[in-house]
Amino acid sequence: MSKNRVENSRNVALVGPYSSGKTTLLESILYVTGAINRKGNIKDKNTVGDTSQEARDRSMSVETSVASTNYKDINFTLLDCPGSVEFAQETYNTLVGAGSAIVVCEPVMERVLTLAPLFKFLDDWEIPHLVFINKMDRASSNYMEILHALKEVSSRPLVPQQYPIYQNHNCVGYIDLVTEQAYHYHQGSPADPIPFPESLAEEEKLARNEMLETLADFDDHLLEELIEEIDPPQDEILRDLKQDLSADLIVPVFFGMAEQEYGVRGLIDALVKEAPDPNITAARRGLKAKPDGDTLAQILKTFYTPQGGRLSLVRVWQGTLTDGMTLNGVRVGGVYRLMGSNQEPVQKAGVGEIVALGRMENIYTGDTLSNNTKDKVFLPKVDPMAPVYALAIAPENRQDEVKLSSAITKLIEEDPSLGWEQHGDTHEVILWGQGEIHLQVALARLRRKYNMAMNTHLPRIPYKETIRQSHTSHGRYKHQSGGHGAFGDVYLEIKPLSRGSGFEFHQTIVGGVVPKQYIPGVETGVREYLQKGPLGFPVVDLDVTLKDGSHHSVDSSEQAFKQAARIAMTEGMKQCQPVLLEPMLLISVAAPSEFTSKVLQLLNGRRGQILGYEALDGWKGWDKVAGYLPQAEMHNFIIELRSLTLGVGFFNWKYDHLQEVPDKLTNQILATAGAESKS
Repeated sequence: MSKNRVENSRNVALVGPYSSGKTTLLESILYVTGAINRKGNIKDKNTVGDTSQEARDRSMSVETSVASTNYKDINFTLLDCPGSVEFAQETYNTLVGAGSAIVVCEPVMERVLTLAPLFKFLDDWEIPHLVFINKMDRASSNYMEILHALKEVSSRPLVPQQYPIYQNHNCVGYIDLVTEQAYHYHQGSPADPIPFPESLAEEEKLARNEMLETLADFDDHLLEELIEEIDPPQDEILRDLKQDLSADLIVPVFFGMAEQEYGVRGLIDALVKEAPDPNITAARRGLKAKPDGDTLAQILKTFYTPQGGRLSLVRVWQGTLTDGMTLNGVRVGGVYRLMGSNQEPVQKAGVGEIVALGRMENIYTGDTLSNNTKDKVFLPKVDPMAPVYALAIAPENRQDEVKLSSAITKLIEEDPSLGWEQHGDTHEVILWGQGEIHLQVALARLRRKYNMAMNTHLPRIPYKETIRQSHTSHGRYKHQSGGHGAFGDVYLEIKPLSRGSGFEFHQTIVGGVVPKQYIPGVETGVREYLQKGPLGFPVVDLDVTLKDGSHHSVDSSEQAFKQAARIAMTEGMKQCQPVLLEPMLLISVAAPSEFTSKVLQLLNGRRGQILGYEALDGWKGWDKVAGYLPQAEMHNFIIELRSLTLGVGFFNWKYDHLQEVPDKLTNQILATAGAESKS
């Protein structure tokens, strides 16, 4: 890097929906700034970003890619973030360290709504951001209509800084609304200045006035100039744009065609002039970007490289980070500047830089790093997203079972939105994530990085069973085989309990008909039976009372009474009208209000019970629907919800209670369970 001053550093994240062209934009930025001498493309799988096999197999970003360049003496670190909602955790974790973000989108009205969650995150975290409308050559709507739609999903006012010039319905250039200079695009070179197109004078004037009036909302002096019809100087407009963008008060809007490099140079020029430097970014977080202070950094992502090395991507907020220094009690094992999959060793990194650190064991994404062990600082980090999709997994090679836990733990360190559990009822290993593609990528990484191929199937539903009526049952166990025999005799009263009560055991023995030392054996026999009731599932919510019995002075034992209890339960439970129970989830579904009716239909169609809906707090034009959903209906729920809501709908859930399964469905479940047990 040519300069190390804090003011000459910029960290910029490229974010936006899947297929909006972020990786292509990154490639063009690197090319026009001279960081690479030949552009790659996604089709040929040779881009600087998306270098992992999983990304190239799917032609989509599945993790953050990092690249660096220098332009007009500004050192840029560019963070290309995934666009798919299934990898949103990766994007959000990265954005925490970004000084600003470019929101890349397409000029398609129907897709604008997909930006709403991203805008919400950026605004909640007060991350300065601008919009780049990509693929203007494929625009299906008028530019001003796209702007209006974007304004509807942003809580910050949008400020267009350019106005398009069309020729035969093709976007061939733009007017800079700050300078009022018109430009014509040329592939492979900067746009040429051209005479102002008088045919657009009226439209340009309206767009420029809108820009100035928005800026005047935050600048009284500019407001006075507009009232007095004084044309403000360009440097004043640029100063307001920089101040307001840095404070996350406005969202400047640019456009172009990244694949042809149209509009890319103008976008980079805007970043040079308007994007906040690390001093401003640190102040926004309540920090001082002191190069000579204690070192303070934060981990944005954890990588496990193909060579098996662990890398931690960090943003330096304060001080100087050097190779070999100790942070959080761990010695830094290398400092690297990343360019896609390439690593360049460096001796140190200063305030505002984003670098990778080697061998930071037991340090995780989101952690704050410091060399000050006394005055600890904890920077805010993004909460892990709730899991919404699951698969049961098992190694194809059974010998890999002992390594599975370690491998999955590493996957989760790389991607905290994954989760796993060893289910206590079904005894399955269940991998949780954000969707079908998300888990496919995780399984592909397991195979590629750790040579562990998995068999997968839908997780079994942890059904339970209970009873509807009481019954007193007799169980006698008598066995004689030479020497001492075995004898146990019990009468058990079996009664249903209210839902959620669990299991209770009592005894009302009088006269010592069952000696005290044998009663624990009775309870053990009952509890063992409850692991699999007459329907084949664990039994809950019942009371068993030992009422009577008899014993033999020589042949009775605790084991014999345990067997007698199991016999009594086996015979008695059949007479208690056993019923199947299924787990019910308390679910909260969020979606734009225009899709609320579809969400209600979706829940009803999956045997859900609607509890009500209301406006989603903090989300303009969104509703929250609350209800109960059978766990058996959850598996593809997120897929259908996203399909109905342009990919933006989401939900949270937790286990709530058990509920009786409808009789018709019970027969299907029991038939399926019976077939599986025979196979």
